[in-house]
Amino acid sequence: MPIFLDRHNLKGATAADIAEAHRKDLEVQEAYGVRFLTYWFDEARGTGFCLIDAPDIETAMRVHDEAHGNVAKDVIEVDLSAVEAFLGRVSDPAQTAAPLQVRIDPAFRAIMFTDIVDSTAMTARLGDLRAVEMVRAHDALVRRALKDKGGREVKHTGDGIMASFDEVPAAVDCTRAIQQAFDAFNLASKEKLRVRIGLDAGEPVADSNDLFGATVQTAARLCQSAEPETIIVSEMVRGLVPDRIKLVELGVRSLKGISDPVRAFEVTWRT
Repeated sequence: MPIFLDRHNLKGATAADIAEAHRKDLEVQEAYGVRFLTYWFDEARGTGFCLIDAPDIETAMRVHDEAHGNVAKDVIEVDLSAVEAFLGRVSDPAQTAAPLQVRIDPAFRAIMFTDIVDSTAMTARLGDLRAVEMVRAHDALVRRALKDKGGREVKHTGDGIMASFDEVPAAVDCTRAIQQAFDAFNLASKEKLRVRIGLDAGEPVADSNDLFGATVQTAARLCQSAEPETIIVSEMVRGLVPDRIKLVELGVRSLKGISDPVRAFEVTWRT
């Protein structure tokens, strides 16, 4: 059956309220041939998301309606492996606290793109075999930073990596660690590898039929607009960056495929 992710507006609700609503969904689901796999709740932003295995959207929403009456307005079809890559799980976490006291993580994520600068020219200059070796070096450096900072690789883009982070500060720390790693690599290597990085943050269902569609697109376009060896982030990220990290405002940018101009900021990374 298809897998769906829905979005609820839950201003004023508590984690206990949402845990109880999820329990009620589980009580009703079997009668409709539906499985509520898990959920996420963001108390600060007043939003919640349910991951549902159902014959169709209408049947999934009937379960919500019968169970507690809170029917989602926004629902998208998703790929289960993509949900796991972005959000880190596709089932309820193990319960380690008393019922209704388990803290469920929000679905808000930071999305990062890296891009090897002039990768096509690099392939033409070095040849396929050597160019592949350089891409592998990029992958190793980025993946090491992801492991250290708690990021999850979502996919390889050919000349870069897309990754997801639960927390914006960890994502920003990771981007800085990546640029520092490439700086060290280039000091020791005859052939230089320069990367650009873009970072945005947002919710999985928002103004798009794709999982993290708007956030992914903005992060990718920010990356494409970045100068070599720089990190460009959105205003959303900027508002969640700790004071210890210096940002430089770059002004408003018009990004391809994005209707509204985006305020961009550069993250300093050199020590």
